[in-house]
Amino acid sequence: MTTDPVQPVSGTEVPRFAGAATFARLPTIDAVPDYDVAVLGVPFDGGTSYRPGARFGPMAVRQASRHLRPAYHVELDVAPFRTTQVVDAGDVAANPFSIDAALGEIGRHADAVSGDGRALVTIGGDHTVALPLLRSVARRHGPVALVHFDAHLDTWDTYFGAPHTHGTPFRRAFEEGLLLEEKCLHAGIRGPIYDMSDLRADESFGFRTIRAAELDVIGVEAAARKIRDRVGDAPVYLSIDIDVLDPAFAPGTGTPEVGGLQSRELLALLRSLTGLNLVGADVVEVAPAYDHAEITSLTAATVVFDLVALLARGRTSQAPSPPEDPARTPPGGSP
Repeated sequence: MTTDPVQPVSGTEVPRFAGAATFARLPTIDAVPDYDVAVLGVPFDGGTSYRPGARFGPMAVRQASRHLRPAYHVELDVAPFRTTQVVDAGDVAANPFSIDAALGEIGRHADAVSGDGRALVTIGGDHTVALPLLRSVARRHGPVALVHFDAHLDTWDTYFGAPHTHGTPFRRAFEEGLLLEEKCLHAGIRGPIYDMSDLRADESFGFRTIRAAELDVIGVEAAARKIRDRVGDAPVYLSIDIDVLDPAFAPGTGTPEVGGLQSRELLALLRSLTGLNLVGADVVEVAPAYDHAEITSLTAATVVFDLVALLARGRTSQAPSPPEDPARTPPGGSP
């Protein structure tokens, strides 16, 4: 950006429970002449196989994001909204009755808001939405490396004969040539499966997996190193299903699996991925009807903020200094 970014309204000026209903109270897409990163909501859950409700995810994550103090990300040493123009691009009006129609609408909307070098961070919606988002990314960057945080592989062929569900997006993406072979990885996978052929098929697509049980053994640092070694300098798309977390940390989701990551582990992994050629990301499967005290929504909002911060770091030659007046936002303090 050639002009100073329009930043979110500070919680020291307007209380965080008031003001705009955008993500982190960012400006809307039509309030600035240009932007670098757009946060887009995709309220669609027509591909859900168990508990529905992720269509309400974008609204809940935006509401929870009011709690953030987004001026400065301490661990990533970046003030993302000072150096990068980020906007809230609103929601895709995805057809709730036709998966195929919705996929087309999502892809077209993603194309419209992410051209000319802009990046997109999407809030779902169920994981079906990752397919049109990958199609859009591939139209701009060619095939990409995929780092996929999830309890499930999401490389099934069909479910009850349906080829497009929240369990199939990455098989379809592989078949369509959207992914770089031998550059894709799942992290946090766990739980029983229908058949061992699911694992064999997944490996045949070029995926490798860090299961949740393996993470218990090797730790976050080694897992992050595996991810970095896997993707190298390829353009990377991050797809984060909130059910990668244990239900204790993310109860508000459609297909919870016990034995998952802690929220601290997920954040540590993400914050270890600085330097990757990140070109886009999504956070999906927040179903607020099953949430308690906004636990899941607040976690997802924090993850979205981390993704924006990663993109901002990649777009600046050096990290900015901390806030000029730290007394206004004391570490760990209020407001």
